[in-house]
Amino acid sequence: MKYVIIGGVAGGATAAARLRRVDEMSEIILLEKGPHISYANCGLPYYIGGVITDREKLLVQTPESFGKRFRIDVRVQNEVLAIHPATKTLTIRRAGGEEYEESYDKLLLSPGANPVKPPLEGIHSEGIFTLRNVEDTDRIKAYITDNHVKRAVVVGAGFIGLEMAENLHHAGVAVSIVEMGNQVMAPIDFSMAAHIHQHLLQKGVSLYLEEGVTHFRRTDRGITVFLKSGKTIPADMVLLSIGVRPATALAQQAGLKIGETGGIWVDEHLETSVKDIYAVGDAIEYPHPLTGNPWLNYLANPANRQGRIVADNMVSGNTVSYEGAIGTSIAKVFDMTVASTGLAAKRLKQWGMEYQSSVTHSASHAGYYPDALPLTLKLTFHPRTGKLYGAQCVGYEGVDKRIDQIAELIKHGGTVYDLMETEHAYAPPFSSAKDPIAIGGYVASNIISGAMPVISWRELVEQKDRVMLIDTRTPEEYSFGTIPGAVNMPLDEIREHLSEIPTDKPVVLFCAVGLRGYLAQRILMGRGYRNVRNLIGGYKTYSTSVAPVPISLVEPSSSVAPVSPEPDASSASTSEKETLKINACGLQCPGPIMQVKKAMDSIAVGERVEIVATDAGFARDASAWCDTTGNKLVEKYEEKGRYTVVIEKGDPDCACPTNSHIGGGRGKTLILFSDDLDKALATFVLANGAAATGQKVTVFFTFWGLNVLKKVQKPKVQKDIFGKMFGMMLPSSSLKLKLSQMNMLGMGSRMMRYLMKRKGVDSLESLRSQALAQGVEFIACQMSMDMMGIRREELLDQVTIGGVATYMERADKANVNLFI
Repeated sequence: MKYVIIGGVAGGATAAARLRRVDEMSEIILLEKGPHISYANCGLPYYIGGVITDREKLLVQTPESFGKRFRIDVRVQNEVLAIHPATKTLTIRRAGGEEYEESYDKLLLSPGANPVKPPLEGIHSEGIFTLRNVEDTDRIKAYITDNHVKRAVVVGAGFIGLEMAENLHHAGVAVSIVEMGNQVMAPIDFSMAAHIHQHLLQKGVSLYLEEGVTHFRRTDRGITVFLKSGKTIPADMVLLSIGVRPATALAQQAGLKIGETGGIWVDEHLETSVKDIYAVGDAIEYPHPLTGNPWLNYLANPANRQGRIVADNMVSGNTVSYEGAIGTSIAKVFDMTVASTGLAAKRLKQWGMEYQSSVTHSASHAGYYPDALPLTLKLTFHPRTGKLYGAQCVGYEGVDKRIDQIAELIKHGGTVYDLMETEHAYAPPFSSAKDPIAIGGYVASNIISGAMPVISWRELVEQKDRVMLIDTRTPEEYSFGTIPGAVNMPLDEIREHLSEIPTDKPVVLFCAVGLRGYLAQRILMGRGYRNVRNLIGGYKTYSTSVAPVPISLVEPSSSVAPVSPEPDASSASTSEKETLKINACGLQCPGPIMQVKKAMDSIAVGERVEIVATDAGFARDASAWCDTTGNKLVEKYEEKGRYTVVIEKGDPDCACPTNSHIGGGRGKTLILFSDDLDKALATFVLANGAAATGQKVTVFFTFWGLNVLKKVQKPKVQKDIFGKMFGMMLPSSSLKLKLSQMNMLGMGSRMMRYLMKRKGVDSLESLRSQALAQGVEFIACQMSMDMMGIRREELLDQVTIGGVATYMERADKANVNLFI
């Protein structure tokens, strides 16, 4: 029997070795168009970054050693030009250019995938690379060394893109990532990717999300990357990591069936549509075990498994069936690890599958043992049967073993109840008595049973103006930041506040990670409340998911340095001042916050506290807490999942606090009471002017001013008779506003708009959009809306709903308050 394999690496080389082990006497030929047949392609970024220093370690087997050990005719730099199924022959071209024919009895295709390289202007310029093999690696590494690369742009934020960003950073290169989507790592859900966004920014990587590259331009000073927004990024080199496509040219030429997703169609035995021709690896399409939908899976582990199965089938005649792969993957992103298996919520929604999800925040091992690091786990499952669909995990330690355990359960049809029954090896350095995956199972089972009705962060964003939002954390945690509009009712005091909680309005409870919200929920449900939901993942998930993603947290010149505030020249350095050091690693909320509060109470004004914690939320909210308490944030940085924050105690009696956002700050608040066109124009001119200087601006719209916020195309809403009457009498949108003087039955307002357009003055609607784009906060008065029968759905989507307390809180932080 004569077996011919086209392509090496994971699938082809594995199949070749297995063929020899099960059939000692057959003839085996391995054809590879490149110079290498077996190399660690997943290790290539780490060699470029210098983490792997020995290039030879990437080469798992040389053609000579592999050929000798397995008695295989290995022919490198032999490219197959055509397959002729009718005659069972191949046309092959050697490195020298001469062509020859080779016959086969059974053929295996393992061609892999090709990197996507769109036809953009300048894309073939010197210094623009893709990374797929050892030759690409050598070219990139040599270019970095020879050209003293200091700035790099990575286009695409998938696994390879993020690994390359980290390794270029490790090599001393300032890195910018450009990604067309709204998140990195497209296979995982946004709320999980948000953790990676924050970590990348903390490491000094610039993130350009929802940006596309339009073209490249090579100059004497390097490469300019042009983005669709009009921005440009200067670079010394560019790495394209946009994605890959199955290499199917040979298969198509030979008449093999190509599947719905563009891969080579194979059956359960990995045989193609043509008898005696098989295929494995990145090039094939195979049904997903959970859905039956055809899909492509570009991962090494399935390719190796397929290589073993296909070898057995080629020898013994299709006796082994391939079970399929659910897509289990993992990546190191600087100090963090992110992994996933099965189907994320976004994919389930895309495929129209009914699902529910849970998010839990745990520690990698027992909190009282040193260096317990945070670990976030998201599960997706059937809302009634509990069948597991997928899992995603982000953390610093122990991510891999949790995803591996869950992946095994998913492949065998497991449920969330199986997670509850998982028996794990426990000792304080390795886990907790209740492992994070067991906790995930318990939470999921509570959701299914109805013991814990839930709401997701995304649902809350859409509904928060229609619910009563209760923060069950301590006042100290609340002061560190909360969801806008939330009322603080600590868990241990909630029974004392029952008279303040309505029974006729939806109630949403939340805490730091979900546990106290659940306990408060059980109290209310036990006392007759029925419309009470707990926020999945608590404030930690919500705040991470809604946090803005600036392009960078640091200046380009210091993009590889830790993130710290600007030094205060008038004060002594951190080392010269008395500093109280606290280790809060392993403590979950509210642990670190309580430690800070206790420490600040024990020191004098001007002294400092340095706290090291593993709670990312604590570090992120420290500056906001300092703003509200009159203390000064001196320094903040992260290293390997440990967040160090240095805070200097301020003088509560000082009339001139260090932080400008406290009373006496430079913010501006405006109240728009009128719906006169000229007064509305004045409001937005003032708001835009203040915002342009970097000041925080809030506009509070009350009574007639609400008309300025109305949509032109409004959805149908239910109104009572008074609401309908107001609707008929009031302007339907900003386009219908009148002048306060000389309106002349609408002629004046039309004349005003005409003259503004003629003289190049922005319209009211344009000024309003500019204000929103600059971050001006629009708050609509809830009481006025209720009085005038205006519904939330009628107003612009960017508007938040609030009351007098909300406005007064903003006004306290401003030095100018205008009533218009």
